[in-house]
Amino acid sequence: MAEQKSNDDSTQSSSQQLSCCGDAGHSLSEQELAADIQTLAAIGNETRYEALQLIAAADDGACGCELEPALGVSQGAVSQALSRLYSAGLVTRRKDGRWRYYSATARAERLLTVLDETRNPSND
Repeated sequence: MAEQKSNDDSTQSSSQQLSCCGDAGHSLSEQELAADIQTLAAIGNETRYEALQLIAAADDGACGCELEPALGVSQGAVSQALSRLYSAGLVTRRKDGRWRYYSATARAERLLTVLDETRNPSND
């Protein structure tokens, strides 16, 4: 009886590995996949996403001090959001005296553009 169950398990396992459409997969390396997930996670928070929108809209970068009142959150929350966006490669930063200015990277600009374009897709 144990042998019967074992054969049934191996048959079930083999059938679960088969796919009606062939092999499913993607061409991303583990590093690329992790980087993409980090990027998407970075904009997956309302404060970080709104901060990125504000930074992208600024002509010559946005000062971190300007974001606090615009976002309506504490300075600590702004600092954490900017750090996470920077770590994900979505913003660059430059220091000018005691102030830090943030600019959206090309990748961030492209992501925001795609989100804008696909927000209300037409019924084509």
